[in-house]
Amino acid sequence: MSVAEPVGAAYEERPGADRRVRQPKSAELVANHLRRQIVRGELAAGEALPSESALMAQFHVSRPTLREAFRVLESESLILVRMGPGGGARVRPPNVDVAARYAGLILQHQGTGLADVLQVREVIEPQAVAHLARAGGPGEIVRLRAALEEPADPAASPLETLRRFERFHPLLIELTGNQTLQVLMRMIEHIVELADRSRVQSDVGSPDLATAVARSRAAHARVVDLIEARDAERAERLWRRHLVAGRDYLERGDGTTVLDVFG
Repeated sequence: MSVAEPVGAAYEERPGADRRVRQPKSAELVANHLRRQIVRGELAAGEALPSESALMAQFHVSRPTLREAFRVLESESLILVRMGPGGGARVRPPNVDVAARYAGLILQHQGTGLADVLQVREVIEPQAVAHLARAGGPGEIVRLRAALEEPADPAASPLETLRRFERFHPLLIELTGNQTLQVLMRMIEHIVELADRSRVQSDVGSPDLATAVARSRAAHARVVDLIEARDAERAERLWRRHLVAGRDYLERGDGTTVLDVFG
């Protein structure tokens, strides 16, 4: 395959066109080809890419062009490049955390309020809880109870305890079986975790934090009971109240309501 860069400018006039059309750079074409192979599973996670010399010959590009393509893919966390003996490029699976970080930057740049992000959970998670109460089976209940019954470390910090509770939220979405919701909510949870970290670290030792932990523990246990009892309406209502209470707690902090992904 050749991706030789067009001679001349990066733009060309096409007959009858009102404006010039940008031609992709060779590095972009190489990155696109490798990205497509990774996403389609043609290159497996952990697999080493061919040597630079082999890829240069395959794509008919120079070493600087190939390395520019590598930098693009590294910035997307799709490959990991190690220099020196035994080094080279290895494939990494697409990671939703990359999308979450970028989404967080966009939201913060737009001046998005933390409440805006948390309200997404309040729309989606109660519906997931109701769905599990109506359609979930014994296997789902077992997994939910196992998540609640993970042995707690008595020496764990309040932040570690709340993080353990937060892992319960993506599990609710996972058990619905909806892949799109899982990706969306993993992005949301990544952003919410940043807010949790900032809020809790400023609140260590306060009665508010102890109350939040106790209420969170009780809500998680109760919602599983309601799901198992197939009481979709009460389970949905309880979970919405729990999420609203969590939002109120996070927003009480230092009065800052604008999303801050840098903590």
